[in-house]
Amino acid sequence: MKIVLAPDSFKESMTASQAVTAMRDGVRSVLPDAECIGVPMADGGEGTVDAVVDALGGDRVTVEVSDPLGRPAHATYGYVAARRLAVIEMASASGLEMVAQADRDVLRASTFGVGQLITSALDHGATELLIGIGGSATNDGGAGMLTALGVSFTDAAGAVLPPGGAALARLQHIDVSGMDSRLADIHIRIASDVTAPLLGTGGASAIFGPQKGASPEDVEVLEAALTRLVAATDAALGHAGPDRPGAGAAGGLGFGLMEFLAAECVPGVELVAQTVGLQRSLSGADWVFTGEGSVDAQTMLGKTPFGVAQLAAGAGAQVVIFAGRVAADADVLLANGVAKLVAITEPGTPLDEALRDGPAALTRAAAAVCRAL
Repeated sequence: MKIVLAPDSFKESMTASQAVTAMRDGVRSVLPDAECIGVPMADGGEGTVDAVVDALGGDRVTVEVSDPLGRPAHATYGYVAARRLAVIEMASASGLEMVAQADRDVLRASTFGVGQLITSALDHGATELLIGIGGSATNDGGAGMLTALGVSFTDAAGAVLPPGGAALARLQHIDVSGMDSRLADIHIRIASDVTAPLLGTGGASAIFGPQKGASPEDVEVLEAALTRLVAATDAALGHAGPDRPGAGAAGGLGFGLMEFLAAECVPGVELVAQTVGLQRSLSGADWVFTGEGSVDAQTMLGKTPFGVAQLAAGAGAQVVIFAGRVAADADVLLANGVAKLVAITEPGTPLDEALRDGPAALTRAAAAVCRAL
């Protein structure tokens, strides 16, 4: 019997790699002769660096960056030297969780730190970037990132604009002549399940701005600023696609990456699966064990367990999803290619205990499923 173990991380309890180990221990305690293939997974958000580094044998690189408000911080990305591949989570440099709620200021928050991570990756010799762009504190259309890469954003008087999305309302000219020349030879893929455009009622400012602390007045300021960014981008590059799916992701970082760096936007779990070779591992599999901390009906909207289940179905394998919490509405997954949903934690277990006992609980649950097989 061949069983592929392809979980995401169980947030605050175990990484995807640790979840693979816990599952493998459970399987081998019951089916010692089973072939177990571990493929740590992620969907482009938190845990993507760990999943890819662990799956491909890469390294973690920590560098000093500017956080969303320009304060010194440290951020870590992954680098797989054999493939010259760098894996970046934008939230590690420009994430919302880096800023205390009382200090959040979406009008001046910047993606400059993301550009610093890209520069470091180029210094290491990267020719391919995988960038997960969830969890941002920013709404600057990627201008901060581009500034760190050598692009200049100036007003009508020729003065360089300060960081943040609001300042773009005064944008008159974009000069790309100083952009890092190494970017011309690099392939960038964006891992994102956000398909929102840059502008409009379904765009970056209107939909995601309030989640980052923007008032209705702030949303109007940011919308006008990003509208100005589109016009200036078109003048500088001869093209601007604010309506492209994903342009509004991460406060418009998707727009900046796609327009200025020719990045390709791909659903997160699909991109990670391609990168770590999940499809190849699924060949000949009988069962696939996947999971994450919590599953519900929303799991079908681009989360790792459902993405893995879809790939497994194409390979003719049956799927079990394990989770710390299985919501009642998660049953919809059983009608969409999933054979079984397994909660690894008993109802009523205190959260701190559930998180602490996660690996052991997952091992026990995997063993129980294997006994049933």
